[in-house]
Amino acid sequence: MDEGGVEREYRKRRKLPWSYLALLGVVAANALIQTARVSGDRLGGGDANRWGPPVVGGLLLVTMARIVLEQYRAYTRVTSAGITAQGPLRARTWAWSEVYDIRVEPVPRGSGRMAPQWLTYLYDVQGRRFLLPHLNDWQLDDPYAEVAELCLAAAPHRSLTWERRPDVEERILRGAVRRRAWMWGAYAAIATVFVMIVVSMALVIAGWADHVFLLIVCVPLAVGGVLAGVLQWYWGIRPPRSAARQP
Repeated sequence: MDEGGVEREYRKRRKLPWSYLALLGVVAANALIQTARVSGDRLGGGDANRWGPPVVGGLLLVTMARIVLEQYRAYTRVTSAGITAQGPLRARTWAWSEVYDIRVEPVPRGSGRMAPQWLTYLYDVQGRRFLLPHLNDWQLDDPYAEVAELCLAAAPHRSLTWERRPDVEERILRGAVRRRAWMWGAYAAIATVFVMIVVSMALVIAGWADHVFLLIVCVPLAVGGVLAGVLQWYWGIRPPRSAARQP
């Protein structure tokens, strides 16, 4: 931090909890075992089912690589010129004139202690939201106080004030509604996958045709997409309280 208090950099200071790594390992191992077992059981392990383990394994490797890169490559750098957010692969830089607000927000319910409970986002003058890496309650004791101090230190470098603008707030609210709708759509898709697995097993037991791709991929995607679209339309008219109470 410089004498003026605005020059600072946020990187990983604390390691991931062992419980998080253990859970991730168990989920990955179980996914590979179950995929290999299903692929071996179906059609005697024919070529039509051999793509399962490689695809799942590739997705798991990509997920692991992203987690590692996010921990050791990502950072947030603040200077008198603006803010740079380096993600796992790419970096974004905003001049202070492009920054509308910086807000600490709670993560959706249900994440438990396996993930940060508070994340920091930058909102640009168009109302778009961007995550600021490592500005969270895993890496900082009090991210809210840190962001409040950062905004105060950055005020002399801005040509704009931190006052709220109704047009930008409206765009931020629409973005919050859209994210919430698609989050519930994703939940519905995941739940539908489990239902379709049961349906697929029942069809196999009954000796009927089993359309695995249709049941376990197409149907969940359709259910999630339809629900997300309906919720986004409905909440666009009547926003939920959690979306309307943006910090």
